[in-house]
Amino acid sequence: MTATPGFRDPAELAGILGVSIPSDLLEQALTHRSFAYEHGGSHYERLEFLGDAILQQVITLELYERFRDLPEGDLSKRRAALVSTSALAEVARSIDLGGFLRLGNGEVSTGGHDKSSLLADIVESLIGATYLSLGQKAASKLVIRLIGPLFAQSDRFGFSMDHKTALQEHCDRLSMGKPVYAVTAEGPDHSRVFQATVSCDGVSLGAGRGSSKKAAEAAAAFAALDELSR
Repeated sequence: MTATPGFRDPAELAGILGVSIPSDLLEQALTHRSFAYEHGGSHYERLEFLGDAILQQVITLELYERFRDLPEGDLSKRRAALVSTSALAEVARSIDLGGFLRLGNGEVSTGGHDKSSLLADIVESLIGATYLSLGQKAASKLVIRLIGPLFAQSDRFGFSMDHKTALQEHCDRLSMGKPVYAVTAEGPDHSRVFQATVSCDGVSLGAGRGSSKKAAEAAAAFAALDELSR
């Protein structure tokens, strides 16, 4: 599987997600209607429909098990926060998912790679593709891996899903020090890749990569939240 010119190689994404989706299905999961219209082939909307249903089911079951004393109304509010467009888009940005999305020229020119609605769509379509190729168990694990760090904010559902802020507040609740980020960059100026690590009280918590310093730091914070929530 090779990268479409202008977009990152889908095989790299499979490594980031830790799932082995067949190349044709993975490319479909990353293909917007505008790209399919210009170049032919299938787009992700049916996979998104499937992934949304799986996401809702997995998060509902996880909330039901984690918060056994909460009434239905509170569980519904928490689920809405976890599966919202803003939450899914922040998860997508934390692993630099936008660079893999195959968009038509019009969407590219209007910044489609960073549109929250499109980023949320990709997350759902990837969940659907994982279900079709690897089954329910693998899809459920992917949902928890992606959304799990947000459960660390169980007392503040409905907040802005910013991973750096979430990590700072999580560390505060644990009486830890302030997270410290270290960022390096490699590659030519027009195609730089940033690597960030985050530590607290001298202890390394997580690392992440991104196409900008901000994206790399967010990815590192996401990894740290995932580790702290285990």
